[in-house]
Amino acid sequence: MIYKEALAWLYSLQRFGIKLGLENIRRLIAELGIDLRNARVIHVAGTNGKGSVCAMIEAICRAGKYRTGLFTSPHLITFRERIRVNGEMISQDAVASGLSKIRELVSDWDPHPTFFEITTALASKHFAEARIDVVILETGLGGRLDATNAMQSNVSVITPIAFDHEKWLGDSIEKIAGEKAGIIKPRTPIVSAPQPVEAEKVIRARAAECEAPLQFVDRPYARSPIALRGAFQELNAAVAIAAIEAAKIDVSYSSIARGLATVEWPGRFQCWDQHTVIDGAHNPAAAKILAETWHEIFGDTRATVILAVLSDKDLRNICRDLTPIAESFLLPKIGTERAVDADELQEIIADLGGKSETTATFAHALDKARDRSRPILITGSLHFAGEALAHLSGEPAAFEECAQ
Repeated sequence: MIYKEALAWLYSLQRFGIKLGLENIRRLIAELGIDLRNARVIHVAGTNGKGSVCAMIEAICRAGKYRTGLFTSPHLITFRERIRVNGEMISQDAVASGLSKIRELVSDWDPHPTFFEITTALASKHFAEARIDVVILETGLGGRLDATNAMQSNVSVITPIAFDHEKWLGDSIEKIAGEKAGIIKPRTPIVSAPQPVEAEKVIRARAAECEAPLQFVDRPYARSPIALRGAFQELNAAVAIAAIEAAKIDVSYSSIARGLATVEWPGRFQCWDQHTVIDGAHNPAAAKILAETWHEIFGDTRATVILAVLSDKDLRNICRDLTPIAESFLLPKIGTERAVDADELQEIIADLGGKSETTATFAHALDKARDRSRPILITGSLHFAGEALAHLSGEPAAFEECAQ
């Protein structure tokens, strides 16, 4: 298969939906002969901040001259973003070749592996062949039954836990924490950000059960500049550094400073220009942090907020946390059937005392926002952040990648 055909096949597997479990990924690892034993593996779970912590770990280790492999999800513009070696995205040829081999291997499997299981296997095989020194794995959903949990890690990292994906992870912080804490392995160090009381109890209990040393990081990093915006990134940086130390990866202060000064993580309070911010906040906890960061950067100046949210999210509480920083909302139709109808968002915003207007497309919303002489905030989901970045960059959006 060529790249476009390979991606079309991979995306067709989304018909199998989300199936949490480790049987298929373990079989894939075994039959593909994947061996990461020569690499230090850092496994990151949590509700918010996972991607930023992963990006910081990778940037610091690469600055320290280690050969890095980074696996994250979701992607914003191109599937290739998910799998990086030394900061470089996997090539189209490597995606096509890897997926062709996996397709042939799993053609008669029952149950058939899912999109994420195959993507995890593709990344792991790519890293093994690239002879990586440090592998950083971001969980896709939860942790305990996430495909990334089939890998033996050298340290487990848990970023702040909040409500999200309740359909799969449970309807309480304790249940969600139980799934996230499932990445903890026997006698393997754990590094955690500060947690809600309920989540901390679950993490401590799991650590004790596994006889795993546990460190909570509560002091933000403040020794040098961080390229990612927002005070909360100082705590993410402290977690990233603690994870590197727990994995017994030797890095100097100069590597830490250089990595944090150059780290990139698009779609997370990304200042596209002086007047336009893109942030993929997609749950109330992330929206609250986004509002706090907006105040840090823009003071009391309110935004024209271009908002699109997926229908399975906590719509009311996301809008509630964004309303205080919004002069008005523009609600475009975006390129996924999972997005909530703009009319439903408009009703929620009106009930919260906000002003909003629906638009046919993101391009129309952006034109209207630019006419209003206010800073612009584009937010509501990572999918939407990717669509916005693609439009601003003049590139095809993620949902168009297979259709080129």
